[in-house]
Amino acid sequence: MHAEMLVLRFSQEVVDKPIIYRLVKDYDLEFNLLRAAIYPRQEGVIVMELRGHPKNFRRGLKYLRDSGVAVKRVAREVGRNDELCYQCGTCTAVCPSGALYIKRPEMEVIFDPSKCSACELCCPVCPARAMEVRLNRSAV
Repeated sequence: MHAEMLVLRFSQEVVDKPIIYRLVKDYDLEFNLLRAAIYPRQEGVIVMELRGHPKNFRRGLKYLRDSGVAVKRVAREVGRNDELCYQCGTCTAVCPSGALYIKRPEMEVIFDPSKCSACELCCPVCPARAMEVRLNRSAV
């Protein structure tokens, strides 16, 4: 099974087409939507994890590109500088994926990178600037 985090940009011409449906039905791929902003008859952006057999994955990416969808692999990741973090918990309030949470009863802020969708919402709200955007070498 192959999986990657992708950013899909739908132009005005294709935003109303059932493109994601076709990925599932025709290419036997699974997806997990992490963030989406779709504006009918305008444009759309989806951040998703796409997974499936490597051959189907490659065919599905080709289908997306041939359909007019701009595809980019998530080339950045979010990390935490533990030396800067003072456990205030502000980041946990904005984390949509549950990658940042408070462990109870210790009241410790936990960062689970495997759940992180790289949405970067935690970075600007962190008063200590402990949440950082880094280049993900494996996705480039």
